[in-house]
Amino acid sequence: MHTEVCDLLRVEFPIFAFSHCRDVVAAVSRAGGFGVLGALGFDPDELEIELRWIDEHTDGRPYGVDIVIPQEGAPLGGGDRLARVPDPISQVPREHLAFAQEILDRHAVPELPAQVGSPRMSGWTRSAAERQVEVSMRHDRVRLIASALGTPPPELVEEIQGEGRKVAALAGSLRHAVAHRDAGVDLIIAQGTESAAHTGDIASLVLWPQVVEAVAPVPVLAAGGVVGGAQILSALALGAQGVWTGSLWLTVEEAGLEPVERDRLLAAKSTDTIRTRSYTGKPNRVLRNEWTRAWAQPEAPDLLPMPLQGLVSAEAIARSRRYPSRSQAVAIHSVGQGVGMMREVLSCREQVQRLVEEYCDAAERVISLYRGE
Repeated sequence: MHTEVCDLLRVEFPIFAFSHCRDVVAAVSRAGGFGVLGALGFDPDELEIELRWIDEHTDGRPYGVDIVIPQEGAPLGGGDRLARVPDPISQVPREHLAFAQEILDRHAVPELPAQVGSPRMSGWTRSAAERQVEVSMRHDRVRLIASALGTPPPELVEEIQGEGRKVAALAGSLRHAVAHRDAGVDLIIAQGTESAAHTGDIASLVLWPQVVEAVAPVPVLAAGGVVGGAQILSALALGAQGVWTGSLWLTVEEAGLEPVERDRLLAAKSTDTIRTRSYTGKPNRVLRNEWTRAWAQPEAPDLLPMPLQGLVSAEAIARSRRYPSRSQAVAIHSVGQGVGMMREVLSCREQVQRLVEEYCDAAERVISLYRGE
């Protein structure tokens, strides 16, 4: 399973694991893969704490940080102008907030305690992304900065590369992949529609080889529905240099999900996922629930663009995270179609080992077919 990406980042296996959980990031890197921390939601001080902890728990192995860089020309300046408003929620139409509250009331989701305050608008601005990059580059073990949404500005790419780090960017279409290549990134992540979170319309088996051909010689990582070793073999056979995985790490032992959340994921089928704009304003693959159903009804207000729709859903997300056992009807579970193949709870080390063993078994089957055995 050794590819040029392994040499580029000095890892044993080209298995990238995206997670918002620092324990998962550190454990995957220790196991020979490459953990990537999702920084969205962390302010600079919080991110510093997370990265310092990961530094101390990776046994000297490298890891990465994934950030969101809103593009210029996005609604409300990508969120920067909105973030400067004393009360950003005041920019959201009242009918949207009332509709959201009605959904939460209907499903008896408890209110947040008064001392908690309103959910913050963290990470959805260009300035926040730049501060996250600044914090990340204080840590020697951070060898990769990934842009989760949009092409990183060339000047930011140059700054990161000038510090000896690598830059990656996710692409759900050929057009976006070419834009990433032209911006000078080191790795392009071709993300099929099966993927969790913000994703495009093109299936992985169609997107991966198109991107590989279009951006060569820039290495490509394959993303979208990868939860098994045979899929890794398929990705490498189509020209990818590794895989970018996310959903797979939601149910590992280190992820720390509440039992009710983990059980819901383990019971889900691939057809239980849906692409919806109801959480962030952009198409986002999640498990279908009462929140997504309500916003799809004719009487629902029109969905707002990012980042305004994110302000509408922020309260629901905060309350469901605080009270998971009482909010699964509306709780967001950002997960890909691969969820239908996720049926057991393993440690991160066991998960990496399983992927490698399944990859080797699949390779043996293909070799046997080639030999006519």
